[in-house]
Amino acid sequence: MANKTYKIGIVGNRDAILPFRMIGFETFPVVDSQEAINTLRHLARSGFGIIYLTEDIAAEIPETIRYYDSQLTPAVILLPTHKGSLGLGLQRVQDNVEKAVGQNIL
Repeated sequence: MANKTYKIGIVGNRDAILPFRMIGFETFPVVDSQEAINTLRHLARSGFGIIYLTEDIAAEIPETIRYYDSQLTPAVILLPTHKGSLGLGLQRVQDNVEKAVGQNIL
């Protein structure tokens, strides 16, 4: 059985994701929460295995993030923006460790 290769995309506000385009990532700028939800759905259906999402956008769509957390793919990974971190990415790591281990060891 052949291994499936997945694409990697980055979704978020234009200014925060533009540098990733310069190093070869596929970037998808969004301006509001509905556009972000639609973009995530499209990427999930289009073979993207990893989707980086800026924390500022993720904060606007928590239900959508929870949905993708329950799916095998794509993995949605939160990135701080040029304005700094909201702590959402770290909180997700702590929550997942706690879920796996039974307590927060971080």
